[in-house]
Amino acid sequence: MRILLTGSTGFVGRHLQPALQQAGHEVLGGVSPARAARSPNGVAMDFARDTTPGAWLPRLAGVDCVINAVGVLRDSAARPIDAVHRDTPIALFEACAQAGVRRVVQVSALGIADSPTRYARTKRAADEHLLSLHARGALSALVLRPSVVFGRGGDSSALFMNLAKLPLALLPGPMLTARVQPVSVHDLTAAVVASLGRDPGPSGVLTCAGPQALSLAALVASLREQNGQRPAQVLRLPDLLTALSARIGDLLPASVPWCSETLAMLGSDNVGDATAFEALLGRPAVAYRDLLAQAWR
Repeated sequence: MRILLTGSTGFVGRHLQPALQQAGHEVLGGVSPARAARSPNGVAMDFARDTTPGAWLPRLAGVDCVINAVGVLRDSAARPIDAVHRDTPIALFEACAQAGVRRVVQVSALGIADSPTRYARTKRAADEHLLSLHARGALSALVLRPSVVFGRGGDSSALFMNLAKLPLALLPGPMLTARVQPVSVHDLTAAVVASLGRDPGPSGVLTCAGPQALSLAALVASLREQNGQRPAQVLRLPDLLTALSARIGDLLPASVPWCSETLAMLGSDNVGDATAFEALLGRPAVAYRDLLAQAWR
């Protein structure tokens, strides 16, 4: 197929584009206007401003499938979260319906269904709009909702790896209690490729998660063990200091994954049933004990 991949230079997109090409698809990689001059084969797009269907229709000529892999953790002037997660994706999905693009894959996030955070609300709005187009028969839609995605190039993955190097870890309370099911970025991309190889492909919402749930602190401890290091001493950061550290994170560049929004999202587990995900893969998903060997590459 001829595929328009938004966010091709992001964490998931950088892994997804070569996987799609290896499967025989032609990929039009979406890049920011600032990068367009350095990417002769890229398609310039601005998720902060392309908030109408008309902005997308010219880019969809001859496109069979659109995969949206754009996401931000928090709001910023350069990448306003309302536009990036909600307004622009909705405009893109409407344009797909108008242009006759029959297949749309949205890379969303697990744990947004009931979360009151701005991240979750904006992601959820785009998901629901896409699913409504699917329900009306305007297109075929698959919404992927992964738990914590682990792999080289991910900001949160780099944070976990850096924490795993410390012999003494002072961790926020939610990291000791909130459970996740980390998923390899390679498993996530393999699921996207597999979904495009079926006719009809899977549709609706698909939970993408590893086979086991554990706390973030336990994940960091496992990464340390996988790297051949002795267990670290773990202390709980007092709640007041946890809140203060998150507020400090709000003032740092948007690529820093620790902020007030992250702290709020840790208030609930990020887990789900991985059965359908593994069925699509045709094999078990990578376990957290094997992430360093199989995902950090």
